[in-house]
Amino acid sequence: MRNVFSVMNIVVFGWILSFGSMLIISTNLLVAISLVLLIRRRGIQSWCFVLNLSLADILVGLAITKLAYDNLRSIHSPVVKNDCLLRMAFVISPTAASILTMFLISLDRYVAIKLPLRYNHLSGKGRTAGALALLWALSITVGFLPCMVKQMQKGEYYGICTFFSVIEPKSIIVIFCGAFFPVLCVFLYFYLDILKIACGHQRQIQQVCEAASRASQPSRYWSHVKALRTVAVLVGCFTLCWCPFFVVSVVQVLCSTCELYHFLENHLWLLGLTNSLVNPLVYACWQKEVQEQICMLFVCIKSKMLCLMPLSTIIMEILSCHIKSFCTLSDV
Repeated sequence: MRNVFSVMNIVVFGWILSFGSMLIISTNLLVAISLVLLIRRRGIQSWCFVLNLSLADILVGLAITKLAYDNLRSIHSPVVKNDCLLRMAFVISPTAASILTMFLISLDRYVAIKLPLRYNHLSGKGRTAGALALLWALSITVGFLPCMVKQMQKGEYYGICTFFSVIEPKSIIVIFCGAFFPVLCVFLYFYLDILKIACGHQRQIQQVCEAASRASQPSRYWSHVKALRTVAVLVGCFTLCWCPFFVVSVVQVLCSTCELYHFLENHLWLLGLTNSLVNPLVYACWQKEVQEQICMLFVCIKSKMLCLMPLSTIIMEILSCHIKSFCTLSDV
């Protein structure tokens, strides 16, 4: 009976991963195409980091797709240990790249506000390319570390490819937590300092506006509240998605009698992966330029589809629109 439930859990977990990977890939692909068109049109270097974030999250979705396929296939044919290690490496590497890219985005915004006069010099094409190359080198090293170090591999492997079934849990958890919590602390420091600078700018703007005209004071207060909300969402989404996984991982390492591995890889790891779905919405779609580019992309796709449609179908569409508009006017 326990084997039946374990097989059912593997199947359900595989289908959840499949559905999540489709959402992650489609959402990030749309944002990535819009960012490529936007960078080609305007050439702003800071959007390269957001584009790299979307590309890393697309790779996360592709790796999850393969992992879901392996989970569903392992019911009938077990996965070889080396293949499972490669699957996990291709999941860990883009996930680490996604987290580190968010760190680069926060660093880029911090430098832009903290050192506005030197920002253009510090954010050139060479420095941007070098930062991205170093980021991917570090991410690939972390991802393929279990494949290269035998001590990080689990001794007993039963053919079912999951995170903690092939990798020694404590070793990888110590490495992850040792990298995650310092990045999170610096990440929070950047945004809190940005908020502090924004508050100082707000007070200066408010004093100038009070001297010039008191009528503009409410809009300045509203922009301050909006900036505060944006910072809270940016920091909060990242923390809520990944912090539970790493906090429970620390508890698992410190508590030798606890058995939290199943809860970690079947629930909290999925929560962390949802950050790859939230990233394009928070970091890209909230930017007005990207929103306009996505709308232009949809308009272009719609026009192409209309060109491919038969003439009779187009006439029927126009007639139906006129009938709907006439019905709404008659109701009024």
